[in-house]
Amino acid sequence: MSFLSRKKLNEVPRDVDLSELERDSRYRVFSGGMKVFLTVVLTCFALFQLYASLSGRLPQQILRYGHLGFAISLAFIIYPTTKKSSRRRINPLDMIFALAFLTVIMYFIGNFKALQLRAGDYTTLDTVMAGLGVFLVLLACWRVVGPPIVIIASCFMLYGLMGARGFFAVQMPGFLAQRGYQLPRIITHLFITTEGVIGNPIGVCSTYIFLFILFGSCLEKTGIGQFFIDLANALAGWAVGGPAKVAVLSSALQGTVSGSSVANTVSTGSFTIPLMKSLGYEPEFAGAVEAAASTGGQIMPPVMGSAAFLIAESVGIPYSQLMLVALIPALLYFSGIWIMVDFEARRKGLKGLPREKLPPAKPLLLQKGHLVLPLAAIIYFMLSGFTITRSALWGIMIAALVPFLKKSTWVSPKQILEALPLAARNIVSVATACATAGIIVGMVTLTGLGQRIGGGMFQVVGGNVFLGLMCAMITSLVLGMGVSTTSNYIITSTVAAPILIHLGIPLLAAHMFCFYFGIIADITPPVALAAYAGSAIAKGNPFRTGVNASKLAIAAFLVPYMFALDPKLIMIDGTFLEALPMIATALVGLFGIGGGLIGYINAPIESYWRLLMIAGGLGLLIPGAISDLVGAAVILAVYLCTRRKRAGE
Repeated sequence: MSFLSRKKLNEVPRDVDLSELERDSRYRVFSGGMKVFLTVVLTCFALFQLYASLSGRLPQQILRYGHLGFAISLAFIIYPTTKKSSRRRINPLDMIFALAFLTVIMYFIGNFKALQLRAGDYTTLDTVMAGLGVFLVLLACWRVVGPPIVIIASCFMLYGLMGARGFFAVQMPGFLAQRGYQLPRIITHLFITTEGVIGNPIGVCSTYIFLFILFGSCLEKTGIGQFFIDLANALAGWAVGGPAKVAVLSSALQGTVSGSSVANTVSTGSFTIPLMKSLGYEPEFAGAVEAAASTGGQIMPPVMGSAAFLIAESVGIPYSQLMLVALIPALLYFSGIWIMVDFEARRKGLKGLPREKLPPAKPLLLQKGHLVLPLAAIIYFMLSGFTITRSALWGIMIAALVPFLKKSTWVSPKQILEALPLAARNIVSVATACATAGIIVGMVTLTGLGQRIGGGMFQVVGGNVFLGLMCAMITSLVLGMGVSTTSNYIITSTVAAPILIHLGIPLLAAHMFCFYFGIIADITPPVALAAYAGSAIAKGNPFRTGVNASKLAIAAFLVPYMFALDPKLIMIDGTFLEALPMIATALVGLFGIGGGLIGYINAPIESYWRLLMIAGGLGLLIPGAISDLVGAAVILAVYLCTRRKRAGE
């Protein structure tokens, strides 16, 4: 056992019940025949996913229904009804719920072709089964993830019902007014079409999220994860918040390759998140660091998300120029995360370990260096043009075989096989969250709520540039819930970008603005796929992980306003030298905002000082010499006051 492992075991109180701290750790604990039964079911779930990925024969709807059937049914079996419910035995009602949902799934899988033929003309039985399915998804999500996302999804459904004859007949004013839909129309849309429960969120979950969760389970069971912990600490464990900073850097680099927020989160997060947790970061914060950093990978040159190529084509500039334009905002984005991670580490006293107590890097590499092959292989395959799914499958296989290259790292075959049920259990929480997120996405597509919000708000903007930018931000975030960045960019560049251009914002800056907020939708609750993926690995609360990720990624919410209001930041009508002063003030501004949000600089900050720090930081981000001077003065004053207070103590 490594030094860090022994230290961690010695520090953790023996009577700590993780289920009291982490909702996803509130598993039922079975024994005897029930334990064997559950292990078999979980293993079958994992094997089903592997078969689907290896064969590629299953239609997407069948794969998603199968994935959902396993996940929701297992949610009722694995998770107790409430916090106070017994964790030693299953409630008979929960078994009924599980069997009922399996019946619903088998009905839709068995009638798959018939449902396609009668699309839009569903029978009464189709509608009843769909309604039962939606209800059970919400019920499972309530107990696994928590009530916030369920309440939000229910409000979206309620909006769809408003105005329907025979139901509410509510006359809504302004841009929210809509004719309303009958309940059967809503539930069939949500559960039968690929725009609801089995839409893009569960599609992402049933493909490469599961595979990378399995990859992480292999790392855990074969001992590779412990090697990463030792190696990362040998390299950066001495720094303040070193493990989290390693996550930021690795996610930025990996993101330039994958171009996918979720894929980046689950690949690099497989080892960075456990590393952060092992040194004291809360699960929701660890998952948020990885999700926020991974999401930024899509804006980090040289290889960004696929929508970046669409920007170059739409705007009519070379991709090489777009990379230069995107470089400064990307560096500011990661600088903001780095600053907040550093403050959080200082606030919690996570100073790192003395160098003499860390495992020496050279002997560690000589003894266990071959264990880095799984990660190196995934990076290689992605660089070679392999799909994310294929890269993950190769990574899983290599992770299972690599320990046998040296006798000192051998593990038993049983340990490797245990990764299958472990991965299946870990995916249940993220699958229930993604299924509920699909309800939100489905209601947006059915009612056209995103278009209504965007169009209606732009009608009241008039000629106000700042209000126009806010409306574009809201539209991008709403339309980006659960959909790909590419789809989001196509929609917002059609709806929002022309309005921004009309308000005087340069063409490229307008498109970059929409692109940024479409990406940030991946970590913005209630639909935050990257945050859900991070929370699955961290075993934390998905919604709180999304909130923390949004806070860490505050630069992504502010920097687009900077380059929209003053395009010289992205070298439009200006040079890099002209952008340097803006970069400097932006970094100081992010320092102030980060300190205010975390509540720490060189000492804890009182609430009123925190507000001043945030205000000063915002002043530095607003173009203008006066606002820069005032903002810098405020931040300096708070810094000196906290420093004096600390010296006095």
